[in-house]
Amino acid sequence: MAAGIQQQDAAEDIVIAGAGLAGLAVALGLHRKGVRSVVLESSPDRRTSGFAFFTWTNAFRALDALGVGDKMRGRHLQLLGLRVMSSSTGEIAREMDLRVNGKLGPHEVRCVQRNVLLQALEDELPPDTIRYSSKIVSIDDQDGDGDGAKILHLADGSTLRAKVLIGCDGINSVVAKWLGLAKPSESGRTATRGHARYPEGHGFEPKILQFVGEGFRAGLVPWSDTDVYWFFTWSPAPSPDANGKDDSSVDRSAAAMKQFVLTKMRGAKVSPEVLEAVERSEMNDVLAAPLRYRSPLSLLFASISKGNVCVAGDALHPTTPDLAQGACTALEDGVVLARCLGDAIVGAGSGEQRERVVEALRRYAGIRRWRSAQVIAMSYTVGFFQESDHAVVSFVRDKLLSGVLAKTLLMMPDYDCGKL
Repeated sequence: MAAGIQQQDAAEDIVIAGAGLAGLAVALGLHRKGVRSVVLESSPDRRTSGFAFFTWTNAFRALDALGVGDKMRGRHLQLLGLRVMSSSTGEIAREMDLRVNGKLGPHEVRCVQRNVLLQALEDELPPDTIRYSSKIVSIDDQDGDGDGAKILHLADGSTLRAKVLIGCDGINSVVAKWLGLAKPSESGRTATRGHARYPEGHGFEPKILQFVGEGFRAGLVPWSDTDVYWFFTWSPAPSPDANGKDDSSVDRSAAAMKQFVLTKMRGAKVSPEVLEAVERSEMNDVLAAPLRYRSPLSLLFASISKGNVCVAGDALHPTTPDLAQGACTALEDGVVLARCLGDAIVGAGSGEQRERVVEALRRYAGIRRWRSAQVIAMSYTVGFFQESDHAVVSFVRDKLLSGVLAKTLLMMPDYDCGKL
């Protein structure tokens, strides 16, 4: 891939900011429809952070539309069920079959390695579609030719003229800021996650094992016979411990974070095999980050698209991970946007293309607005109930709402973004 853009005043018809899941999904969808695009990625090479993510039914529908679904099925275990445990009592709060039929057909979920999917998407794209080390720092309007082109200023000092700009540049999106979208809010929660490898086989059932309560939410899930992914979210509390420290000041280094998670889990009723998975994780395999989200109410009235500019993925709908839908909805975005934009461009005359593109992006925004707000709101709500250690909330959750919260996991995936 090209290291960057060195030529001043270079021009491209469609520029996608960000080579994450949303950006590559849009690029591949457009490519399938015969439309060329260029993807600018700020990193020097393919993103490797994040380890893995839950790929639910809705995401596999999107991946099938893009032509890479079966590649992911061949490399990752299908998860058969969900077991939710109370961290307070150690009892099973809910068990659920994840192969049940939804309104649109049978459900399917796998834990997919992020780098494997990114590689699969990239492999389907023409050479030099992705330009690494190309970070957009600012955006200017230029309408001298009447096409509404944007001038993109890159970190290396070069510029690029784009007739269409699609922001898939993550939670700190420069494109979302240009559109005037609300700044993502702090949820007051933090997440860490890791990867444990068992060369001789781990022996876990192909199920999601989740623990809720006691001020945290944790889980473990296998993606192969030898690898498991684990996660842990909590709300840093201001009350100090015996040493005068509180959760908000916890050391975020890998070693300290690993020990913090183990201490929290050992103070609750978490099964030994989950503790072993955390202990087995290599130090450089443990990450931590605050959880942020965009107000769902703000999205209902926001400018998701403006002229020939729009956003997708985390640039549009950053959300907490409680429904495991962030990556899934990013893939949905990619298919819907590629369909809308591709249909507008293919067969359009030169004189009508701009108007067709503007209308296509407006149509995409209309399709994705409510879906994005719904996922954010439901994720935040589920996280609040599952993580709380408040006595009343814990009682309601464990005795009355466990089934509702578990079933909510299957409500959001029961969605079809359609074909290209």
